[in-house]
Amino acid sequence: MRKIIVPILSFILLSFTIQAQVITDSSATDPSLKGQYQLMLAKSKTINGYKLVNPSRIAAFWKNLQDTLHTERKQLQTTKLKLQEQEKNITELKAQISGKESSLASTNARVNEISFLGMSFSKSSYNTTVWTLIIGLAAALAFIILRSARHIHEAKYRSTLYEEISQEYQNYKTKANDKEKKLARELQDERNKFEDYKSRER
Repeated sequence: MRKIIVPILSFILLSFTIQAQVITDSSATDPSLKGQYQLMLAKSKTINGYKLVNPSRIAAFWKNLQDTLHTERKQLQTTKLKLQEQEKNITELKAQISGKESSLASTNARVNEISFLGMSFSKSSYNTTVWTLIIGLAAALAFIILRSARHIHEAKYRSTLYEEISQEYQNYKTKANDKEKKLARELQDERNKFEDYKSRER
């Protein structure tokens, strides 16, 4: 009788201990998903080679994972909107540069004295002004292109990160499901043995 009661009492005490340790999970030094996952494994007990994970920790990990995915998706959507706006600005700047180049080509064909808004400019002064404007627009265009490339890279990184997290979670979910089934089978076997033992004593 003691051989059966002692393991059962040990299992009950182990369950209470795991539930008490859930309270200390908030003090984890690494708040990332990887850190939470490692903490969950570290706080779980090993029985016959299998990890016994508290359902409360799994629920908390799942909620944090959903929050992270929601934030990543929101940031990705914001990045996409910014990229669309940047592409629109690039198109407008290209059109402006094209117009300025056409204006410069027609200006070079004129006489040295150029009248603009009722004021006369020398050809060299006018060309300097126009080229300064073109260089400024080109610098702005280069800046926008570089910034857009950074956003595109960030969007790809976020997408890859989401895929990795999703795959890791699916793998974890599959393993956890298998372990839960194995533990359930072992628990049922022990119950059957216990019932068999009780029936024999009667």
